[in-house]
Amino acid sequence: MGWPERGICFFFEPGEDRSTSGSGPRVVRVDTHAITSGSKIALWTLLSHHKGNSRTRGGNHRDSEFRMITGCSLISKYKSLKSSTWGKGSSVSKKVSRQELMIEQEVTNIIGQMPFLWLEVNDEQSEDSHRAYLQQNTIALLSNWNKEPMDEPSENWLGRYCPIEKVKGSGLWNSEHVEEEYDPAFLDVLAGYIAKMQKL
Repeated sequence: MGWPERGICFFFEPGEDRSTSGSGPRVVRVDTHAITSGSKIALWTLLSHHKGNSRTRGGNHRDSEFRMITGCSLISKYKSLKSSTWGKGSSVSKKVSRQELMIEQEVTNIIGQMPFLWLEVNDEQSEDSHRAYLQQNTIALLSNWNKEPMDEPSENWLGRYCPIEKVKGSGLWNSEHVEEEYDPAFLDVLAGYIAKMQKL
């Protein structure tokens, strides 16, 4: 299907729009993969973990931090969605999976409605990779954590119910790098990769 082996993704969300930086949808999550040595997960695999199972509409939040924090927010908002096992352990029994299925399905519905853009950044697996650098600095730029808000989330944004303070406080479905300062030089690196794709 023409998917690159490696890249960085920018997720958007219905009802979440820019308000102070311009017009159009605001980015709600920045994601990448395979930034640790030896990791072999491809971009498509990362996205399939987020998307869930097309047949059952379920998924496995233990393979996707995005699904995990979305589910935590649902559980916090809707008291009918109770779970004592959500987010615990790296693997669970079939019984527990069945008990969590309703929440997984709700998560699939939410993430499945989110459009996204991907940018090919096909460098090696490393914490010093351009993918890691771009993800870290884009999150830091877009985050509202402990600073003057930019493009605040809507009042109905599900992330406002997230028990993870860095998600709620940043306005992003990210919990890492939200409290960091961004390096302005990353914008030139990002522009370079965008220009490269435009030539394809």
